[in-house]
Amino acid sequence: MCQAHQNHDHEAASTAVSGVSVRVEDMTCGHCAGTIKSAIESSIPGAKVNANPEARLVSVEGADLAKVREIISLAGYTPEAAPVHG
Repeated sequence: MCQAHQNHDHEAASTAVSGVSVRVEDMTCGHCAGTIKSAIESSIPGAKVNANPEARLVSVEGADLAKVREIISLAGYTPEAAPVHG
């Protein structure tokens, strides 16, 4: 791997650390995922959201865990108490 790619990979890894992931067991379909994604994006401008109903996992870059959990709850869903590590 060339030096330029090594630096880029390091930057990408650093960015990923700033993200949070939350398991949401009652996010069961694309509509649920869209509702959660829209709620987070409208509450946290600039946040990058990935809501995966198959994995029942919501990942957000650019936000803190407490805020993400609060938004998911206000949208009518139940985030797990502990963040997902992995």
